[in-house]
Amino acid sequence: MSEVERAIAAIRAAEIVVIPTDTVYGLACDPSAEESVRALSLLKGRSPDQPIAIVASSVDSLIECVPDLPERALALARHLLPGPYTLVLPNPARRFPWLSGRNPETIGVRVPDVRGPGGDLLEAVRAVAATSANLHGGPEPRRVSDVPDELREAVAVVVEGGELPGTPSTVLDLTGSEPRVLREGAVLAAQALAEVRSLAE
Repeated sequence: MSEVERAIAAIRAAEIVVIPTDTVYGLACDPSAEESVRALSLLKGRSPDQPIAIVASSVDSLIECVPDLPERALALARHLLPGPYTLVLPNPARRFPWLSGRNPETIGVRVPDVRGPGGDLLEAVRAVAATSANLHGGPEPRRVSDVPDELREAVAVVVEGGELPGTPSTVLDLTGSEPRVLREGAVLAAQALAEVRSLAE
């Protein structure tokens, strides 16, 4: 069984794995497995009140997870994804409340432009809950060797994807009347805002 096949089996068994994305290495698990998501936060050393994004293989897979996204949010997602963004969108049905931190009426979503082992894994499982594979506040891992030893030893499988860009996704909050950049990352804040506003013109 290949590394990717073992990681797919581990995610389906509600275990945590390390995967490559289009930006950095991430800790990932089944988004529908609440206990796994809570274990992921604990492993990383972050509060369960902090949100974790759903990372999907495609926008269509994302819609399968969150089928009641408002029309505007869906249009923005289709415009910006796949790409190095995490979008905070309205979550009117309060799906996956254990991913949403203190605000279950919103949800963070990603569709990375990732190929190779990370892409193969996402295609198979359709979606994961994922956050960067570092200890809370630590440097973003661009190589497997950058992932802290205690995380690599604790997860079920580590999927090698070579050296990644190393800059995390840009986080855009699209829940209000105006877009807000919550974290500047792989896309500069001004460029991200311009992209969103261009859709409204």
